[in-house]
Formats: sequence, C-alpha cells, structure tokens
Amino acid sequence: MSRKASFLRPGGTVLPIIAGLFLASGLIRFGGGTAQALTDEIRGLAAKAPETQIATAEPCPPPPDIAAVLAALQAREAEIDAREARLDERAATLDIARDEIARQIEALEAAQAGLQSTLSIADQAAETDIARLTAVYESMKPDEAATLFAEMAPEFAAGFLGRMRPEAAAAVMAGLDPPLAYSISVILAGRNARAPRE
Repeated sequence: MSRKASFLRPGGTVLPIIAGLFLASGLIRFGGGTAQALTDEIRGLAAKAPETQIATAEPCPPPPDIAAVLAALQAREAEIDAREARLDERAATLDIARDEIARQIEALEAAQAGLQSTLSIADQAAETDIARLTAVYESMKPDEAATLFAEMAPEFAAGFLGRMRPEAAAAVMAGLDPPLAYSISVILAGRNARAPRE
C-alpha cells in the first residue's frame, strides 16, 4: 500500500492530528477574543466606577415632612450665622470705641495733671505775692497803712489784716473809722464760722 493511502485510511493518524490543530487554533482564537472582551469590560467598569460612586453618593430626597423641618433648620442656622456675624462686628466696634475712650481718658488725665501742676505753681506764686504784700503792709507806719486800708473793700482788707501779726493788725485797725473797723472785724470773726468742727 502506498504511503498516501495510509494517510487516508479511516484508522490513520493524520486526521486526528489535523482536527487537533483546528481545535487548538479555535481555542487560541476564542481565548484571545475572550481575553480582549474581558479586558474591555473591565476597563469600561473602571471608567464607570467614579460616576457610579458619585451617583450613589448623592442623597436621596427626604420625605416632604422631613424636608420642611430641614429647610426650617437651615434657615435658622443661616439666621444664627448672620446674627453671630453682626455680634462679631459689634464687638469689634466696641473694642475700637473702648480703645479710643481709654486713649482719651489717658489724654484727659495727662491734661489734668498738667493743669494741677500749673494751678499749684500759680497758687504758690499767688501765696508768695500775698505774703510779700502782707509783709509790706506790716512794715508801713500804722497811720499810713490805715489810710490805705480805708480805701480797700472790707473783705479785701480783712484778708490782709488776718495774715498780719496781731500787734501790727491792731495798730492799723486803730487808725480806721469805727464803722469800717467793725465791718472788717465781723468778716474776720465769721470767716471760719462754716468750717467743720470735727
């Protein structure tokens, strides 16, 4: 029998080999296409995953009765936030005003201290002047001083006579007219009448 005939025999080994090759080729093609299809499907799912997550992250709408309560709470929260903002603004304004008032108080205290110092200097100068003038009146002759004191207002004359030494004041008073001397005496006697006793 020829070799060609042995391949074509029903019991030959060639047909099963060819059939196996076709089957392997089909499996490779089928496997390659399936792998590609699976890869495309996985890529599609991966691309859709964020959209799905976003879609599932959105809350479902609440029932109408709860929606009204939520809206009221949100409105109340907005009102409270606005009120807090106004209170913060008012507190900032009060802080600025408080700082300005403190600055003005410091300026007033400095001005008052300066005024007190000026008044003290003026009082000392006035006291020095009055003491010097009183010494001048004491050194004058009593009749000359009496003539001068007769021209003064009784209150003014009483101020100087009250500062003079008693003997010098007595000599000047002796030279005054009796009604004027009496008026000066009343003023001198009553000038400490309203002073506190205790």
